[in-house]
Amino acid sequence: MTDEKKGLGRGLDSLLGDDTFDFLDQEIKGDGAPLTVDISELYPSPLQPRKEFDQEALDSLVESIREKGILQPLLVRKNNGKYEIIAGERRYRASKIAGLNDIPVIVKDIDDKEVLEVALIENLIRENLSPIEEAEGFSRLIQEFSHTQEALSQVIGKSRSQIANSLRLLTLSDSIKDMLKAGKLTAGHARNLVGLDNAEELAKKIVAGGLNVRQVEQLVAKQKNQSSEKKPEKVKNPDLVSLEEELLKEFNLKVKISAGKNNSGVVSIRYDSIDELEWVIDILERRV
Repeated sequence: MTDEKKGLGRGLDSLLGDDTFDFLDQEIKGDGAPLTVDISELYPSPLQPRKEFDQEALDSLVESIREKGILQPLLVRKNNGKYEIIAGERRYRASKIAGLNDIPVIVKDIDDKEVLEVALIENLIRENLSPIEEAEGFSRLIQEFSHTQEALSQVIGKSRSQIANSLRLLTLSDSIKDMLKAGKLTAGHARNLVGLDNAEELAKKIVAGGLNVRQVEQLVAKQKNQSSEKKPEKVKNPDLVSLEEELLKEFNLKVKISAGKNNSGVVSIRYDSIDELEWVIDILERRV
């Protein structure tokens, strides 16, 4: 087991198998063969963070189950005489629609925290999440379960930079996040808006104009160039320039004077060796 995977909760990899989270992995089957239970004995976990399920994807799963049955058992835990679904709620919902009476399950004994952790990771791997839902999932795993970006990269199958870029989307305003959730903006669009003062204005322009990601990149680059050109070049006080020249002659070293507020400021002297520093100190001591 890698060091990264050691950080995945109490044996989370043993709950879900290898990095692909194949629920039929040998590590899971090692706990015993799946049980077949009546569908009425199952119920969705109240700890499941995902409340909405894509209807089109669910319909497709229903057809698959009608044709092939359930290929992967649900992961459950025994609770109050019934089975609480830890992972596999989509398969459960689709099975009910398909009219199945019995469902294969694997029973695990895990606590509430691990139920939430497993559900978050399963959603990130299996579900068609919006960019914001994905970012929120990464954030919860990092904040609540002490996962690192590197560990998540190993488990989720995304690069560390992808995870970092995803998390940056959470810094956007709520209105832009809503556009992402609604599918009006893509993650590629939104990444270009992070850190911009007029991000909401640009977001509306992107949606209204149906701009693609490349067009957004060009728009943002043009805006940054214009902003840079408009920025006036700061003219240094000629008296300070004169003083810098005098100090340069005195120390024979590069001197910079930066003016602050209320006649305050900073004088910095650049030296490249201890000998030069001692030279500066010697001059200053003689002046005192």
